[in-house]
Amino acid sequence: MTDASLTGSLLVATPSLIDPSFDRTVVLLVDHDEDGALGVVLNRPTRVDVSEILPGWQDPASLPGVVFHGGPVGRDSALAIGVLTSPVQGGSEPLGFRHVYGLLGLIDLDAPPEILLPEIRGLRVFAGYAGWGAGQLEDELAEQSWYVVPSTPDDVVTAAPEDLWRDVLRRQGGELAMVATYPEDPSLN
Repeated sequence: MTDASLTGSLLVATPSLIDPSFDRTVVLLVDHDEDGALGVVLNRPTRVDVSEILPGWQDPASLPGVVFHGGPVGRDSALAIGVLTSPVQGGSEPLGFRHVYGLLGLIDLDAPPEILLPEIRGLRVFAGYAGWGAGQLEDELAEQSWYVVPSTPDDVVTAAPEDLWRDVLRRQGGELAMVATYPEDPSLN
């Protein structure tokens, strides 16, 4: 276990991580403690409109307005991450919102959408999630399978999720900005 929780951080797949479930992914860690970690892949949109599976949630869903593959675990369930319009004041979260980090939180999809609409500036719906047991993520970090970088609320609701891997790496500067130029298939280089 790392000394501090990585909740709210991004895991950015290194070019050496070739597992098809995580190749060139950006994962938002929603929970990380001594028992393990849970996150969602931010850059794997499907072709399924949010309205097809969650009528009523399509309006607050950020463009492109589709469900995302959140990870290889529990793909038959949906979870949503929302971005608040302003920070939680005095520890009082909006009804139907569970704070995760900064302006980010989990949305209760059983709550009426109209309760949260004035409180959030966007949300993303995920089918499935990525999960790690106790010590598993730490082992992958020691193997240098992931870069750990800070998240921004815009990472969750970007209208260009296909560019997120490169965009996140570029904004880090230095060596990681150079990694953003790594070709998808090095053998064609």
